[in-house]
Amino acid sequence: MRMSSLPLLLGVLFIVPALPVLGAEGTGAIKPLQYIELKPSIVANMQNGAKYLRTDIQLMTRDDESVEAIKHHAPALRHELFLLISDQEGSKLKDPKGKENFRRNALKSLKKVMLEITGKEHVEELYFSSFFVQ
Repeated sequence: MRMSSLPLLLGVLFIVPALPVLGAEGTGAIKPLQYIELKPSIVANMQNGAKYLRTDIQLMTRDDESVEAIKHHAPALRHELFLLISDQEGSKLKDPKGKENFRRNALKSLKKVMLEITGKEHVEELYFSSFFVQ
């Protein structure tokens, strides 16, 4: 490799990973992240080790269609979360690994619910904005 092509190669290596996520149409439009808060806070009883969990959850997506679908089907999503929480061992949710495991399982379950109802997962990510186990 000639020395004069090294800067070009390095430039390509650093620019390509930084390209923005493009819209589905490929028009170059960047689809901004959108967050939907499931309101009110979710409070549910758990199994052994703690009495209940209170959490605030934000769901992330990238398009307006998904925002509307998530808002419309929020009761089904909340119901799924209540069932998941009631099946949890409270002592495990006090541990960071237990919280992350629960988050992953909740995300997977919510994607499945949306897929069954709408034919599309719609939910890209799930975040806890508060998490209280007692």
